[in-house]
Amino acid sequence: MVNLSLELAGIKLKNPVMVASGTFGYGKEYSELVNINKLGAIVTKSITVKPRIGNRPPRICETPAGMLNSIGLQNEGLKKFTEEALPFLEKFDTPLIVSIAGETAKEFIKLAKTLSKFPIVKALEINISCPNVEKGGMLFGCAPEGTEEVVKTVRQATNLPLIVKLSPNVTDIRVIAQKAEQAGANALSLINTLLGMSININTMKPRLGNIKGGLSGPAIRPVAVRMAWEVAQVVKIPIIGIGGIMNAQDAIEFFLAGASAVQIGTANFVDPNASIKIINGIKKYLEEKKLSNIKEIIGKLKA
Repeated sequence: MVNLSLELAGIKLKNPVMVASGTFGYGKEYSELVNINKLGAIVTKSITVKPRIGNRPPRICETPAGMLNSIGLQNEGLKKFTEEALPFLEKFDTPLIVSIAGETAKEFIKLAKTLSKFPIVKALEINISCPNVEKGGMLFGCAPEGTEEVVKTVRQATNLPLIVKLSPNVTDIRVIAQKAEQAGANALSLINTLLGMSININTMKPRLGNIKGGLSGPAIRPVAVRMAWEVAQVVKIPIIGIGGIMNAQDAIEFFLAGASAVQIGTANFVDPNASIKIINGIKKYLEEKKLSNIKEIIGKLKA
C-alpha cells in the first residue's frame, strides 16, 4: 500500500496534487468531468474585493511548449463568490484554498477577514505575483519589502494558513521567499507565470490585447524546478511546486527538488483529468521504487 496523504501547513491532504489557481475556475464546470473528491486540494481562481472585467482580448495565445495568457484577474468579486461558489464547493470532500488578490493592504484585509468566516475555506493563497495586472500584482511580489508588507497584513487579519505565491520575475526568488516566511507565511507556492510576449509578424501587432502576458506550460518547467530547489534550501516551511507539470514524471521532479506538493495548471486545459492521472502515476512510481510513502522522495535529489 502506498500512502500519498500528508499534512501541509496544517491542512490534511489525501494526496499532494492540487489544481492551480486560474486553471480550474471555481470547480463547477470541471465537476462534470473530474472526480473532485480525488484531488488533494482545489485552489480557486483569484478573488478580488470588487468584480473585475479583466484585460482586453485577445487574452490567450499558444507558444512553443506553452501558452501566454493575459486574463487580468477577471472574477466575480468577493460577494458573489461567497454567495454562489462557496455553497457549491461545500458538496465536495476536498480541502478548499482560496486565492486572493488586491491592490491595497485594505483590500487584502477585507478578503482575509471575510473568507475566514467560512469553515469550508481551509487556507488562503496570497497572489502577489500576477504578471498581467497593471496595479498591484507583481508590484507586491517583486520586492522583498512589498512581499513582507502584504504577508504581515494578511497574517494579522486571519488565523487561516497562508500560502504565498511567488513570482519568478525577480532577481533572486530566495530573498522573496525568506521575507514571506519571516512575515508569517505557512507555505510557499512557486512559480507563477513568466512574463512574456508574442508578435504576429503578418499584422505586426502583439498577439495579446494587453501586449504582455504570463507564460505557462512545459516551457517553464526547468525554471520552476530550479527555483523550487533553490527556495527549498533557504526556508523551513513547505513548498508547493508549480510550472509546466503535465504528467507524473514532471511532478516527481518537483518532489525530488524539495516540494511537498504540486499544483497542476495548464495541463487542465489539455486534459481535464490530468490531475487524476498524475495522482495515479505518482502512486505507480512509488510502487515501482518499492516505497510506501510520498514523504520518502521529498527533497531526495542526489546533487
